[in-house]
Amino acid sequence: MKVVQILPELNAGGVERGTLEIAAALVSAGHESIVVSNGGRLVEELEQAGSKHITMPVHRKSLSSLAQVKPMRRLLAELGPDILHIRSRVPGWITWLAWRKMDPATRPKLVSTVHGFYSTNFYSAVMTKGERVIAVSKSIRDYILKYYPKTDASIIRVIHRGVEPPEADGLQPEPQWLATWRKEQPQIEGKQVLLLPGRITRWKGQRDFIRLVAELKKQGRKIHGLIAGETHPKKQKFMDELRELVASLDLYDDITFLGHRSDVRSIMQVSDIVLSLSLDPEAFGRVSLEAMAVKRPVVAYDHGGVAEQLAVMLPGGRVPVGDIMQLVTTVKRMIDEPETPSVLAPEFTLDAMCNSTLNIYQELTS
Repeated sequence: MKVVQILPELNAGGVERGTLEIAAALVSAGHESIVVSNGGRLVEELEQAGSKHITMPVHRKSLSSLAQVKPMRRLLAELGPDILHIRSRVPGWITWLAWRKMDPATRPKLVSTVHGFYSTNFYSAVMTKGERVIAVSKSIRDYILKYYPKTDASIIRVIHRGVEPPEADGLQPEPQWLATWRKEQPQIEGKQVLLLPGRITRWKGQRDFIRLVAELKKQGRKIHGLIAGETHPKKQKFMDELRELVASLDLYDDITFLGHRSDVRSIMQVSDIVLSLSLDPEAFGRVSLEAMAVKRPVVAYDHGGVAEQLAVMLPGGRVPVGDIMQLVTTVKRMIDEPETPSVLAPEFTLDAMCNSTLNIYQELTS
C-alpha cells in the first residue's frame, strides 16, 4: 500500500508521535509511507525511519488555507495513494475538499482519526467524514455518536494509542542519567516524590496538585512535588498564578517547576507516584499509560481515556474529579501500599495500535 498521512506540523505532541509510529509500522511492513505537513523538528526522525515528507502549508487556522485545496488535489493525483489519513481539522478540510472532487472509482480511501474532544460544530465535523473513523478511546467514540449522530456507528473503530512496554532492564533509568538527576535535584533527597507531567495550562490540574502537596505537608508527610511541562508564552499569566499559590502556601521548598523535559519517562521512574489531574477529560492520556508501562503507581481523576486505562490496569488509582480530600487519601494509600499494574494491557500496546490501524487500511483496500 501507499499511505499518506496529513497533519498540521511535525513538532511535538501525541498526534505527531502517533503519526511517526504508524509511518514506521508501514515501512516495517513493506508499505510506502508519506506524510504531508508544514514541517517541524520531527521531520528528520520521520525520514530516517524510511518515510517521505512533503512540506505544504496545511497548518494555518485561516480561510486562506482553502487556497491549498487545488494544490492538494494535484498532489494526490500525482502520488496516487491507496489510503489518505487525516489527523487534524484544518488539513482535514483541505484534504476532504480536495478528495471529494476526485473520481470515486480511483481516489484513495479516506480515514480520519478523532484525537480529542473538539468543540462541537461544523468546523470539527470534518473529522467524522472518513470512510473509517478512528476514535482514540471509548470516550471519544461516545462523543462522536452523541454530537455527530449522522456518523454511522459501524464505521467507527476504537484504537487506543499505545506505548512500547520496556524490557525488564528498562524499568530503571540509566545510571548516568540518575547521577546527573540527583546532582541537579538535591531538594528531593529523602522525600516521597509526586510527579505531575503536562503543559502548563489551567485545565491540566496544577492548582489541585499544589493543594495536594500542601495538605500532605500539613499532615506531616515528607513530600516533594514535581511539575514537568512547558509554559506557552500565552500561558505565562497562569504560570505566575501558580507561583503565587506556591508562595501563599509556603511551598517554596516543596514544589519544583521543571519546565519542558524530554526525559519524562526517566523522571517517572524515580517518582513515587505519577498523577493525572486534568479537569476536563483527556481524549486518551498518554502520560498515565507511560507511567503504568514502567510500573509506577498512578493516581488520576476518573474520567475520559485515563479512566478507561485505570479501569483495566489500576482501578485503585481513580479519584472523583476535583475531590481534593479523596485525592489526598488515595495518594497516601498509594505511598504506603504501592499498587502497580503487573503487565501492560494488550489493547494499550504500540503493536496493538499499529496492527489495528494497518488492518483498517487493508480492510478498505481489499
